[in-house]
Amino acid sequence: MHKSEDEVPFGREIAFHQSESTVVDVHGSHSRVLQAAHNETLAAIIYRSIQVVVFSNRFNLLIPFGPLAILVEKLTDHHGWVFALSLLGIMPLAERLGYATEQLAFYTGDTVGGLLNATFGNATELIISLYALKSGLIRIVQLSLLGSILSNMLLVLGCAFLCGGIVFHKKEQVFNKAAATVNSGLLLMAVMGLLFPAVLHYTHTEMHFGKSELALSRFSSCVMLVAYAAYLFFQLKSQKSLYVSVNEDEIQTGNNSNNDESPDISKWESIIWLSVLTAWISILSEYLVGAIEGASTSWNIPVAFISVILLPLVGNAAEHGSAIMFAMKDKLDISLGVAIGSSTQISMFLIPFCVVVAWIMGIPMDLNFQLFETAALFLTVIVVAFMLQEGTANYFKGLMLVLCYLIVAASFYVHVDSQPVD
Repeated sequence: MHKSEDEVPFGREIAFHQSESTVVDVHGSHSRVLQAAHNETLAAIIYRSIQVVVFSNRFNLLIPFGPLAILVEKLTDHHGWVFALSLLGIMPLAERLGYATEQLAFYTGDTVGGLLNATFGNATELIISLYALKSGLIRIVQLSLLGSILSNMLLVLGCAFLCGGIVFHKKEQVFNKAAATVNSGLLLMAVMGLLFPAVLHYTHTEMHFGKSELALSRFSSCVMLVAYAAYLFFQLKSQKSLYVSVNEDEIQTGNNSNNDESPDISKWESIIWLSVLTAWISILSEYLVGAIEGASTSWNIPVAFISVILLPLVGNAAEHGSAIMFAMKDKLDISLGVAIGSSTQISMFLIPFCVVVAWIMGIPMDLNFQLFETAALFLTVIVVAFMLQEGTANYFKGLMLVLCYLIVAASFYVHVDSQPVD
């Protein structure tokens, strides 16, 4: 009964009630009374946790669409309905995944918090990509990951700048320019990794046709993974002071008056909810991926548009809400860590990781995302890099990024993919 709080989930609450229960021990039943109090307290904590996480947000009314998608898939052959219901069912789960990550970020700093948001925010994309890869849908893996980068950099960051700029319209919001510059450099490196296989393919300058492109992609993927690992070490260990946000500087100097926020759930509750939500998302992702081609046929919408535009709306629900919320609280460093950090993680980790996993599985996935898609990524990185170079944000910059995303979405709607899905 004297275990530390770090050893027992919810230890603080349980220990408090256990100390109260010791006064009722009268007839030698001390252990039984304590055990009953322990069970009652744990049940109360679980009930409160479910109430806070599940029933505190109206967006969670979409959660039943997930089981409904499974039911429709079992009873009918309407792939369009299965895809739509799975899409709606995953959206609140992805948002709650972001909420649980945000709660866990209360126990870390802004830098680690942004990294956690980016990591678990991308868990949906990773799960969907692995299921698509398992089904041999290489093109859907490429397009969905590309769409997530475009969505994060243009739509998520744009909405964060727009909403934050409207709330703080009388001043210009600032963020850590050095951290944004490093992320921009990594994104340009990712563009380089994707550009050379595409150029090699379209110029027909391969030394060994069909093999050099794949070999270059696998080598570049390994290099990108090493670069991302070095970036994590640089960010979290070597040059940690470089990533101290404006808000942390204000806290250290005593100029921040908005320190009254506190987490809604404990650290262990956050970790458990992250596990539960990730498992449920993985189940629905299998049905979502399996219905993509059928939905494209029944809706008469290109697979490229579904993969690049619609799928990222699911995966980026967590990033979208978190980035906007932090921007409206004048915490742009966390918003950038979520939006740009997530794009960096997808381009420098998820994409090369999928190439390596496919290599292990014997699937010939490469970094040739085709010319149109690579050009869209290159222009997006250039536009966002120019927006971030001053270290300031306002609502006009956000509006421009959102409008750029509309152009990209319209372009993919009329684009006919030159490479088959499978």
